[in-house]
Amino acid sequence: MKKYIQILRKKFKKYQIDGYVIPKNDEYFTEYSKINRLKIISNFSGSAGLAIILKKKNYLFTDGRYSIQSQVECGKNFKIYGFERLINCNLFKNLTLGIDPKLFTNSQIKNYFLKNNTIKYINENLIDEIKKQKENTNIPFFSLNSNIVGESASSKIEKISKYLKKNKSDYIFISAPENVAWILNIRGGDSPNSPIPNSRLIISKTKKILLISKKEKCKKLIKNKIIKLNQLLDVNKLPNEIFKLTGIKFIIDDKSCSIFYENLINSKFKIASREDPTYLLKAIKNKVEIKSMINSHILDGVALTKFIHWIKKINKNKITEVEAARKLEKFRKMNKNFLYPSFDTIAGSGKNGAIVHYRAKKENCRNLNKKDIFLCDSGGQYKYGTTDVTRTICFSNQRKNIKNIFTKVLKGHIAVATTNINKDNIGKKIDKRARKFLKKSNLDYAHGTGHGVGFFLNVHEGPQSITKINKVKIKPGMVLSNEPGFYKKNHFGIRIENLVYVEKKNGKVFFENLTMAPIEKDLINFDLLTVFEKNYLFKYHLEVYSKISKYLKQNEKKWLASLI
Repeated sequence: MKKYIQILRKKFKKYQIDGYVIPKNDEYFTEYSKINRLKIISNFSGSAGLAIILKKKNYLFTDGRYSIQSQVECGKNFKIYGFERLINCNLFKNLTLGIDPKLFTNSQIKNYFLKNNTIKYINENLIDEIKKQKENTNIPFFSLNSNIVGESASSKIEKISKYLKKNKSDYIFISAPENVAWILNIRGGDSPNSPIPNSRLIISKTKKILLISKKEKCKKLIKNKIIKLNQLLDVNKLPNEIFKLTGIKFIIDDKSCSIFYENLINSKFKIASREDPTYLLKAIKNKVEIKSMINSHILDGVALTKFIHWIKKINKNKITEVEAARKLEKFRKMNKNFLYPSFDTIAGSGKNGAIVHYRAKKENCRNLNKKDIFLCDSGGQYKYGTTDVTRTICFSNQRKNIKNIFTKVLKGHIAVATTNINKDNIGKKIDKRARKFLKKSNLDYAHGTGHGVGFFLNVHEGPQSITKINKVKIKPGMVLSNEPGFYKKNHFGIRIENLVYVEKKNGKVFFENLTMAPIEKDLINFDLLTVFEKNYLFKYHLEVYSKISKYLKQNEKKWLASLI
């Protein structure tokens, strides 16, 4: 890391800059990418971060999930701040900062740096010049039948076309690969944890399309007549082809259209809007997608329940956090519909559980100690559905203080699950319900209560979320996580996470649980639960048993029944 920082600083004179900015994202702005320039320069491995290397100082910005992890991985060499300090950043002033214009949006630069500093675009990525990372670029895209996704690509393109006409625009530039995937009903292999097809898409108001990608990835799509050859545009030919388009106005996406592509479009067309409607269209799952997600969560619940039973009741050996994570993946692999994890499993025992997005490594992980509590956050990509679930597990009787905190987290979890969405219909309001029991004891957690989830796509997808600031209206068909927690540095971590979907029946809008796996009853102080909360827990475990018991062995089934 230090060596790479020194090499980078030597380039400052050549490019006449005072510093260089390195984001976590790649040029497609995906969360989990095979390219990670931020880790090269900082050693920080979290999913959200940004580094600034100056002539004598280094800064890392990240969020509350990574406050401990960032100190462990790069605290000696970087000053670490929360993302909020990036807004109109005044930690340094009157500097010229170099950036790769393909890795930033105009709104990011405007909000972060332009008030106190100057930005210089450098088309050569300076981290790639130091250490080039290899991509497996030839994994072909594949298509999903409309009987799996519930809506044809032509129907989705029709919706986009209507949106363009309504907004008096000629084209939209779809720059987020997950949005391209949703519109065309295609998937790919360009992310280690999501079936993302790295591509972009232009749609005209007359419903013409241009898929922008590498040709070798699209051979199956052409062969299967998902797209025609004249609808495919090689990514390297994009600039010239955009200039051939006739029309006046383009819609782009403020969140994933880079400065490079915005400037390219803006050189011939007017930018009419900066909002891609696909995010919201994609967020509302149809009945076919919800049905597939329900089935995926039953399969996932079976694997997790087998794992919890094994680690609590069967396993008598000392195992490490890494071995526990591998064992859980083995249980998932027992099902033929499981493809791969939807993110790297978080398996934190004792003090490691307090590191919100901890990643155990073989060379320095802990053994699972019988006296510690164990936080396990994991998920899978299935045919066809994406899962994400956290359980906090104990192996011995715990102190009353830990049980009380766990129970307050559980009360917040139940409060979210039983929200009357007719009344509390935005994430900001629901987030307060999750935190209120902890707050009575002056306790809190430094992450959101819930994130949106894609259908056989990204495990984190907006625009909906349950956070202190999110104001997006929660609508039927949306899928979110429900994951309040608490973390005591150097001691323990607690989180309880289910995925839920929004259902509407008889005029009532409410959450239904997707996740079907038992919650740790040995950590509950039942004296703190109301009758309503006890009944909720009883009904939840009864539903878990009714849906997954037929897939369990007799001893697993008997143990699960004992939790009802």
